[in-house]
Order: sequence, then structure tokens, then C-alpha cells
Amino acid sequence: MAQRVTLRKRNPYNTKSNLRRVVKTPGGKLVYHHLKKRGTAPKCGDCGIALPGVPALRPRAYATISKRQKSVQRAYGGSRCGDCVKLRILRAFLVEEAKIVKKVIKQQASSSRK
Repeated sequence: MAQRVTLRKRNPYNTKSNLRRVVKTPGGKLVYHHLKKRGTAPKCGDCGIALPGVPALRPRAYATISKRQKSVQRAYGGSRCGDCVKLRILRAFLVEEAKIVKKVIKQQASSSRK
């Protein structure tokens, strides 16, 4: 016959916030260990992947860790992944190049008319 295990908290319902695990103590008894909810990693705002280098914690736990642990040393460090930052830089460069080309073409057109 299996040993009975009694709840240690008052919440008797099988909810997400009331996860528990049966653990055998050194004395041989079975007791419940109440588990905390798992944290989810912050996601990239563009592509949605979990940001590498940033730990997956519960929201309140981010207040207790240092700033260097919450982001990476890069532009858009704790907000966008490296690939998306690379794409943004490339896109901005190409937009500026397109503006310059447009300006040169406009100057050539005006000089050819004169």
C-alpha cells in the first residue's frame, strides 16, 4: 500500500500555481514540495525567439538581478536578437544609400537639361 501524502498549503486544487512534487525525506517519509512556476525567457520583438544570454525568470525576479544579466552588450541588447539587429543596420544603410543614389540621379538629370 502506498503511503499517504498530505498537502502542506491550504490550496487543495490542481492549478498552475499549486504544482507539487512528492519527495522522500532522509527519514523515509513522503512529503510534498510545492514548486514555483517556471519563468519564460524574454522574446525578440521582431522574430519572437527567446533572447540568448538573458535568463528565463519570473517577472519579479528581474528586479533582483543586475543590469548586465538582463541584457547583452549590444544595441537593442535586451530587446532584439543579434540577427534582427544586423538586419536593421543593413536596412538603414541601404535606405541611406538609396537616398544618395536618388539625389545623384536628380542632379544628373538637372545638369543634362542645362
